[in-house]
Amino acid sequence: MKRRKEFITISVIILTEVLGWSLILPFLPYYALEFGASPLVVGLLISTFSIFQFISAPIIGKLSDRYGRKPLLIISQFSTFLGFMILGFANSLFMIFLSRIIDGLLGSNMTLGNAYITDITKGKERTRAFGYIGAIFGIGVFIGPAIGGFLALVSYALPSFLAAGMSLVTIVLIFFFLEETVKVEKKVKLKASDFFPMKDFVRGVKAKELRSIFLEFLIYLIGFTVVTSSLALYVDAQLGLGPEQVGLLFMIIGGVRVAFQMTLLPKLINRFDERPLIVAGMTLVGITMFGLYFVQSISMMYIGVAFFSVGAGIVRPMVVSVISKKSGEKSRGRVMGVTDSLGSIARIIAPMIGGYMIGSFYPGTLGIVAGVFIVFAIVLEIIDIIRCRRQEGEKCSTY
Repeated sequence: MKRRKEFITISVIILTEVLGWSLILPFLPYYALEFGASPLVVGLLISTFSIFQFISAPIIGKLSDRYGRKPLLIISQFSTFLGFMILGFANSLFMIFLSRIIDGLLGSNMTLGNAYITDITKGKERTRAFGYIGAIFGIGVFIGPAIGGFLALVSYALPSFLAAGMSLVTIVLIFFFLEETVKVEKKVKLKASDFFPMKDFVRGVKAKELRSIFLEFLIYLIGFTVVTSSLALYVDAQLGLGPEQVGLLFMIIGGVRVAFQMTLLPKLINRFDERPLIVAGMTLVGITMFGLYFVQSISMMYIGVAFFSVGAGIVRPMVVSVISKKSGEKSRGRVMGVTDSLGSIARIIAPMIGGYMIGSFYPGTLGIVAGVFIVFAIVLEIIDIIRCRRQEGEKCSTY
């Protein structure tokens, strides 16, 4: 990799960011339940962050194209820091909601991180880079939830403040060690359109070269997030487990993902194109989703999340790589913002679906609903592969 120093720096920043976020994963639903929230309200709480990120991600991404990645990363991280501090001091359901609103309002850290990686990589190198970033994400998910679940046994405030500390560390790393990759004009003026990016979002979604992969990714993410956002509620209702066990499950998910993405995924990338890898990854995730209906023990959950981790570890880096190849040099931040907005849409819809299913039906039906979404995404992907190969023949080896 030509810009190894920059890649290592952004990798450390992303790891620190993921560690902070993953610390609160195991206990946030239980925190809300303590203040009388229903499963549906818990779903709404988890959706709140994404509702505001849906609005902010394209704005932050577009502004970073014009004013640079570095200042926007600092602003974004400060928003995350403030959100975690409010969560640590929360003494009501309102404050928990407020903490997620503030974090979502400007906390588009992954949008900016992905845009930065596209700035410093090209071609297969970029695909491998996103694979490694996926592994780094997995390391954070491996360590963070286990620590957060354990600390939550003492106090819910403790992991919240630790997450805030992680955000402060990230701000320091960005300020002192991250080099700017965007050439900023000496005189730049803010425009009203910078803060109302709906036209950019619609234009990105309608782009002929991107709309099919955007649609497939959105449907996949809805199915994926139906389960991941409601995992704590699911294991509580289905198996009677608490935050420490949820932390262990996320630890397994992260550990398997790291091992896979650091060892086997680079070899698969060298041998296969993105399209068959996306189908294979979605298939593994879909099988796991349907299997949730039949889970009756924690050992079955361990096996299921291992297969789930491998599938998820394939899909996201391949899709992000595909999207990045279709984005122009001057619009990478905007396109990555649109990509993250799709994730936000999924995280707005899916937690409420998950909360409703668990609160109203047998918990295992959560997996059936999620699996149907995944199957739909697979079918659309296969149809698109067939259509592309009929039109373009051998040229249709990738997006």
